[in-house]
Amino acid sequence: MKLRPVPLGIALGAVWGGSLFITTWLSYYTGYGRLFLEVLAQSIYPGYTITPQGSFLGLLYGFADGFISAALIGYIYNKFVK
Repeated sequence: MKLRPVPLGIALGAVWGGSLFITTWLSYYTGYGRLFLEVLAQSIYPGYTITPQGSFLGLLYGFADGFISAALIGYIYNKFVK
């Protein structure tokens, strides 16, 4: 079975970007996931902060990161399946 890298990338990008977006808003209002966001997201994504503006930047960064990672995985997987 072959994977379709672009749809896989879109799906994973949406999940990871959406997760960062939602977690940022939860952390902004409740403090939930603050350590996760400080250690992971702020150290990887330049300019990201735990603020409403940062949630949209995290959404974009997360989508791009998830899309590229999943598309690359799908492409490599298809090369091995042949």
